[in-house]
Amino acid sequence: MRKVRAIDDTLHILSGKWTLVLISHLCYRPMRYSELLKDLNGIAGKVLSRELKDLEINGLIIREVSESQPLTVTYKISQYGKSLKELTDGLADWGLQHRERIFNAAKFEKPMSVTR
Repeated sequence: MRKVRAIDDTLHILSGKWTLVLISHLCYRPMRYSELLKDLNGIAGKVLSRELKDLEINGLIIREVSESQPLTVTYKISQYGKSLKELTDGLADWGLQHRERIFNAAKFEKPMSVTR
């Protein structure tokens, strides 16, 4: 029962549509808001802002503001957030295997004939 509650807690934090995608992007390199907005095809700016704020509150990412002119904000994965890399890698591996499985199954299916 303890593990079920732990899974529920984890999913509560990571359940946003974009949460794991954001984390996986930031595991590879720090990115600016505009880069994330461009790379995450289909995300609205308001949603991105909310997701980034939630990830920062949970200690999974760090928001760095440079003192340069113009001011720039960069987001990077925190040390704590790096603990999710194994999870995102595992999800990616499973997704690749699943995609290949579906592709191979579709290749070997017998085409249906259409009769009128």
